Amino acid sequence: MDEDVQAAAARLVRRIREGNHSITVAESCTGGLLASAFTDIAGASQWFNQAWITYSNDSKVNELGVKKESLDKKGAVSAEVAIQMAQGALARADADIAISITGIAGPKNDGSSKKIGTVYIGIASHNWANAESTQIGGNRAENKIGFVHFALLSTIKRWDEAMAQAEASRKEMEERKAKQLEEQQQFEINRAKREAAAKESAPWQDDAWDGTGERPPGMGPLDSDVEWD
Repeated sequence: MDEDVQAAAARLVRRIREGNHSITVAESCTGGLLASAFTDIAGASQWFNQAWITYSNDSKVNELGVKKESLDKKGAVSAEVAIQMAQGALARADADIAISITGIAGPKNDGSSKKIGTVYIGIASHNWANAESTQIGGNRAENKIGFVHFALLSTIKRWDEAMAQAEASRKEMEERKAKQLEEQQQFEINRAKREAAAKESAPWQDDAWDGTGERPPGMGPLDSDVEWD
């Protein structure tokens, strides 16, 4: 396996293992090279369960749930199909992240309007999905290796972005909760102040008498206002 591919695979796997995640892949033109790059790493069974090689359009539909209308309208080498391949693999493998590869390795493009060396990478998790595309100039073997390398680098980039977004969301949630707690505490403080002020300024405070001792000034006999028959 190409050294650059091995290095990129190792970088991605470190990220996967750090979060105790799992990964799956769905390949077309690369025929299992991406899966091989992962399973070349010792301990792969802990985070890599299964993969698909769906070379024909029918297999993409039957095995991964790719929509036939997407294939007819966009072609197998397209962002739409790449995303559907990744999402199909993700659901069927019950993994945390999935990578798909669909492209034209050459030496012919089999009637496609897309150029030889064109590839689309689908990357999907349970919260997001996107596709990346590039064009590589080389022979069939070089293109296949290049497609796998591009898939790994694209996934690392998207993974890091997703983790950064998740961390930002976590911090924002913590700040929001802290602000809510602070506002609640301030509300309780203000309420206590209002109650204390209201109690202190109540007009009956000056005439309060518990029935013992001398009556406050100005308070007449208890029966002074009572009319007797």
